Amino acid sequence: MSAALQTELETEIRHTSDRFISWLTHDALPVWLHEGVDQRHGGFYEAIDPADVKGCSVAKRARVQPRQIYSFIEAGNLGWTGPWQKTVEAGLDWYLAHYRHPDGTFASAVQPDGTVSDETFDLYNQAFAFFAYSQAAAALPDRAESLMADARSLLTHLRSEYGHSERGFREANPDCAPLCSNPHMHLFEASQALELIDTTGPWIALTDEIANLAMDRFIDPINGGEREFFDLDWSPMPDDRGRVMEPGHQFEWCWLLARWGILRGNAKAIQMARRLYQIGESYGIDRDRQVAIMALNDDFSVRDPLARLWGQTEWIKAAVILAEHSSGPERTAYLQDILRASNALFLYLDAAPKGLWRDKLNANGEFVEEPAPASSLYHIVCAISELHRFTKEQTLGPS
Repeated sequence: MSAALQTELETEIRHTSDRFISWLTHDALPVWLHEGVDQRHGGFYEAIDPADVKGCSVAKRARVQPRQIYSFIEAGNLGWTGPWQKTVEAGLDWYLAHYRHPDGTFASAVQPDGTVSDETFDLYNQAFAFFAYSQAAAALPDRAESLMADARSLLTHLRSEYGHSERGFREANPDCAPLCSNPHMHLFEASQALELIDTTGPWIALTDEIANLAMDRFIDPINGGEREFFDLDWSPMPDDRGRVMEPGHQFEWCWLLARWGILRGNAKAIQMARRLYQIGESYGIDRDRQVAIMALNDDFSVRDPLARLWGQTEWIKAAVILAEHSSGPERTAYLQDILRASNALFLYLDAAPKGLWRDKLNANGEFVEEPAPASSLYHIVCAISELHRFTKEQTLGPS
């Protein structure tokens, strides 16, 4: 019965993956190409208004530009035949020209015309700069050497001006609390990509540093959950902020730590990733709405029942990687979770106009009426890509 059930689940996962690919290539990408790219000024819009399906002329956050660059690159990798390379090169050039400071760091936001509106240093935005460098270097080999030189230079500057005396990076100079795990998570993601491209660079060391910082500091040694906010010595913040644990980040760290643990042969990382998943699935999924919620306390009680789209995508990715490296009843459970998480994501896609999405689902089961944020496309594309890869690389049931 177990083998038959697995075959049935695998077949359904194939069909689910095909449905996601069809939605991405036929519905989402044409909309985000024609309405999500600022044809007048350059770069990518912050959001698309579902009322008229037009880009919103508001300040463009730095994190959005690298995310859109990645999304169009990965769309090309998934077989989309639209002008992804032209879109990526134009977006990359605009991003580097308008956000990058003379010291190599990146501003937080610019106005639609490219005028800097927020010069603030944010470690999170530097993490996505590394992500942009990694993705563009892989997709545009003629520019790889220059991009890797810029990435190395940025890391040198961060080490000098923002490096933490123990490990990782501070949020500001001079120092201030809280320190945050979230930007380190995206640095971890970027450095994993960079070490595959710039093989003689500092990226393997950075990847390992962040992995060990996560296992030693970010993840609670007693309950196994990943925290968000820390004091200057990497202990949890002594106030209420130190209690925050986000289910979506339990899943996202699970995916990243499991990838790293598999690559490095680190059994501890894989074990910790499984516990992170267990916490996210056991306590972070609302049983009525069947979606990943925003936040828990460190006793796993619900802190914020809002359910955002991105948490569903991270649930998919975590379930996929654990299903890949499991067998028997455990694999069956992860396969079932892939479908549960996929159904959760479809809720957000199906509730919006063609090619767009809703971002926030309230506790009462109603979606917030607001523009579709461009930042979500990165999460959606990555989940679709991971699921697609899984269906192609694994021996699954009949198509």
